[in-house]
Amino acid sequence: MNDEQLLRYGRQIMLPQMDIAGQQRLLQSHALIIGLGGLGSPVAMYLAAAGVGQLSLADFDEVDLSNLQRQIIHRTKDIGRAKVDSAADTLQALNPETHINTLNKKLSDKALAQAIQQADIVIDASDNFATRFAINQACVNTHTPLVSGAAMRLEGQVTVFPNTADADAPCYHCLYDDIPEAETRCSETGVLAPLVGIIGSIQATEAIKLLSGLGTSLAGRLLTLDASTLEFREIRLRRDPLCPACSKSFATPSPS
Repeated sequence: MNDEQLLRYGRQIMLPQMDIAGQQRLLQSHALIIGLGGLGSPVAMYLAAAGVGQLSLADFDEVDLSNLQRQIIHRTKDIGRAKVDSAADTLQALNPETHINTLNKKLSDKALAQAIQQADIVIDASDNFATRFAINQACVNTHTPLVSGAAMRLEGQVTVFPNTADADAPCYHCLYDDIPEAETRCSETGVLAPLVGIIGSIQATEAIKLLSGLGTSLAGRLLTLDASTLEFREIRLRRDPLCPACSKSFATPSPS
């Protein structure tokens, strides 16, 4: 780590739980962020600022005027541009040391699996159940840690799925049996701008903790927020032994 890096990340390195060793782990880490909207914006900016060495940004959408109320990584001048390109410019201006990969396409099953296989951690900042289920299955298959967040109206939630065989924590499919027939999105119901910032910031915090080895993650705990009262609740989660997504991947071998 050179002198400029010691100065840039100095406030973080001063934390006894982080120190130079933890910062070095961040610099050598690769995070995949899926979705560069309201949640992905603060996640990407905080991970780049914190010194995560490589970020892969996946999104196939373009910046729209209606995005700018909450998607703080984009600017008015970026309207009409690919979100991954707009985000990459912001991140490079924030921290030129961070290596940025852009995936300006809807990831198919094979491409999604390949992108996840190459990352140390995945942050799900998508906005629909089909994508979340696909991300979860690929993370389960590759045993890749997944930081999941969601926000709508005045409510948000965040948790961590470690996807390791030695943990009793569930996967995303353990929480949700199937894709709901009638799915609502913030374009139909609205969302408070700072809410996605709060949830996205918690996702970034959990990602940094996992990558650096700092603290205890939200694995096995779902943190929910009601922004109307600013009340947090914590719900304990357990793995479903019959889960169609993870039960076979993490099955405990029978004693011989």
